[in-house]
Amino acid sequence: MNQSELYIEDVDRALEHVVGVERLCNKSVLITGATGTIGSFAADALIRLNYKNNANNRIYLGGRNIEKLRHQFGKQKNVFFLQYDMDTQIQFDVSVDYVIHAAGNAHPAAFNSNPVGTIMGNIGSTFRLLEHLRKYGGKRLIYISSGEIYGQGDVSLDAFDESYLGFVDVLSPRSCYPLSKRMAENLCSSYWKQYGIESVIVRPCHTYGPCMTETDNRAHAQFFHNAIKGENIVLKSSGIQMRSYNYVADCVSALLSVLVQGNSGESYNLANPESRLTIAELAQKIAIAGNSRVVFEIPDSVDIENQSPISKQVLSSSKVERLGWKPAFSVEEGISHTLRILREMSSSCMC
Repeated sequence: MNQSELYIEDVDRALEHVVGVERLCNKSVLITGATGTIGSFAADALIRLNYKNNANNRIYLGGRNIEKLRHQFGKQKNVFFLQYDMDTQIQFDVSVDYVIHAAGNAHPAAFNSNPVGTIMGNIGSTFRLLEHLRKYGGKRLIYISSGEIYGQGDVSLDAFDESYLGFVDVLSPRSCYPLSKRMAENLCSSYWKQYGIESVIVRPCHTYGPCMTETDNRAHAQFFHNAIKGENIVLKSSGIQMRSYNYVADCVSALLSVLVQGNSGESYNLANPESRLTIAELAQKIAIAGNSRVVFEIPDSVDIENQSPISKQVLSSSKVERLGWKPAFSVEEGISHTLRILREMSSSCMC
């Protein structure tokens, strides 16, 4: 796949911000969900590390569609494609040092249409990967959880740190996602205590970038898709909900820093402390960068069902910053780079 020069520059810039990047050499790494927003950028970062630094990593990219993986990543030295479906038993027997578990359905429509599948997918896939590490002697798993685990938090707080737990309605089917993410986190910690299998947990905030999928129906993803198509950016709520947002390059540089530097059994928020916006403010910034405009539409019943009940989801990044990590991109850069790269790669990277 042809890649935009700007995209490659952003990958390089992300690698420069990985704390302990030298520890990502001569390793074997499995990435599940390798065509997703975060998994694909992590894959490109490790592939680029091999190319630039002669890191000699063996990179295994897992996904449900092998042909899609081949199309997206092409033929590369030390890169191998594996059939991986988070809902089924693992069919491969490769031994790896690190597992980056990025597979998972984070789309609100999926929570509402398939809450049982959301629960079982998050918990079952994490269990099977931890068992795989236990069987084959791998070093560490990093579990990509979510800022949604904080639930409906206290809006008077400046930001939620890793010790905070807000309210999650256990009887709401919409809670299938945050509750199963919480359970998967506990499973990681339990494997560390009971079996000594190292695991670290990251909780990304709302993450955007050039490999957001067309099927991603989260508000911020749809804003970018609207702008790229030259359409109005549609708000179906007042947009006053406050969020942490993060360009995927910063998300992945923090993730890889936690992978090699984080304490096993602990969690780390992944957020840019300078990128806190309401949904409406984000929409406006994307509209300005994309030469579009924001319009309001009355939501239908499906739109209302898919809306998050969380009014504030601002994550503290202090803990990951104490590892030595710092972000490289402002929100304006992240937005403009996402739009530019998507336009340059529109024929091959709306993956």
